[in-house]
Formats: sequence, C-alpha cells, structure tokens
Amino acid sequence: MQNNSSSMAYRLMDQIKPNSLVFTYSGGERMRRLFILLALMCSLTANGENLPLTYERISLSVSAGEEVENDTLIATLFSQKEGNNPAQLATQVNQDMQKAIAAATHYTSVKLQTLDYTTNPIYRNNTLSGWRVRQSIQLESQDPVAISELIGKLQASLSVASTHYTVSPAKRERVEEGLIAQAIQSFKARAELITHEMSSQGYRLVHMDINSSRSAPRSYAMQGMALRAEAAPSLEAGTQRVEVHISGSIELQIK
Repeated sequence: MQNNSSSMAYRLMDQIKPNSLVFTYSGGERMRRLFILLALMCSLTANGENLPLTYERISLSVSAGEEVENDTLIATLFSQKEGNNPAQLATQVNQDMQKAIAAATHYTSVKLQTLDYTTNPIYRNNTLSGWRVRQSIQLESQDPVAISELIGKLQASLSVASTHYTVSPAKRERVEEGLIAQAIQSFKARAELITHEMSSQGYRLVHMDINSSRSAPRSYAMQGMALRAEAAPSLEAGTQRVEVHISGSIELQIK
C-alpha cells in the first residue's frame, strides 16, 4: 500500500502545473495531506516566478528653493482680568472683546478671529486666592498700514501677545508650483545623467514623492506690553524660504 501511494504521488508531481491544479483523489488522511503540500509548493513556485526583478533600481532626490517676501501680518492680542469674582471678570473680558470686534469692523482689509477663552484658578500657598479670565483674538491682513493702525487702537484695552509676518496661502501655492516644475526638471536631468553614466538604454520612473517646507516665521513676542494707542508696533516684513523636495526611484533599462 505504501509503494502504491508513493508511485501515485510521483505521477501527480509530474502532471501538476502552476495555477492549474485540477485533480481528484481518493484515499486516506495521508493522501489528503500530500495533495495539499503539493498544491502549496506549486503556488509558491508560480508566485516566485511572477515577482519583478529590482536589481537596476536607483533612488535619487532633488530640491528647489526660493526666498519669498512675506505679505501677511498676523497679530495676537488678549484681554486678561484677575480678581475674586469670575463672573464679573468674564463680563469685563467680554466687553473688551466686543470693543475690539467693533473697532475692527472699520478695517475691511483686516480679518479678525476670536481664539481661546479660559478661566483658571489662582493659588497662593496651596490656597485659592482668586481667578484669572483670559481671551485672545487674532488679526490677519496683507495691509500693514491698516493692521498696524488697528493694533495701536486696540492696545487701549488689549495687550499684544505676539506679531509675525508670513506668506499668504495663495502666494505660497504659486511659488510652490514654480518650484515643483524646477525640481522635476532637475530630477529628470539627474536621472538622464545616471542613465548615461551607467551605459543604459533608458529608464522608467518607479515612484516619486513631492514635499514642501518653509522656514519658521519670526515671531515678535510682546506679552504684557501696554503701549499708547497711537504707538503702533513697527515691523519689517522680511522674507521666508520656501522649498520643494522630490525623492523617487528609477529603474534602468539594460542594453
């Protein structure tokens, strides 16, 4: 019986072809396990034959950058009150915010956004001694004269936390589109150089990743400053570096 089973298994191995396992069998548990093992072996062989070869793949990266003039000024101001009655403090802070919003309506080129509102206890020697209520607003504009004038007026009741220049989203997108075109040309030139130096017939692109980055805007911290209403802060717009990075891989075509 054992010899018959072995000879049957050898005959099956000669007849089995990858991806075309069609057969019937009869017998016990040993024969069933043998068929399963043969099927797995053929499947693994077929998958191995279909795997692409990647011996000629080369990774490369390029970058393109440009100094861009900042065109948007962003300022953060806040109202903060301390005392023993949190409800009264909240009323005072709300009044300051309402005055700021009303003043900003006269400056159509300035965008105003209210930020976080917090009420925190104040402890001294592990004992509750009072409350601190605070709310902030953010001003944003591409008109430096208008926003500077508004900041100066708001300082009658608000304090300036910080100001900084940045590049507007629309301008950044325009710059990045130009840099992407430059970086792609650099990528192609480098790929062609590699292809030539490796004496290859050509290349095909396997994958490409495109990312952008920018330098952090310079922030001018001014927390706690109580300037006169007519004394608006004087700031220089400056520049910001915008960069595009491309990384990818190519596959050389051997002659």
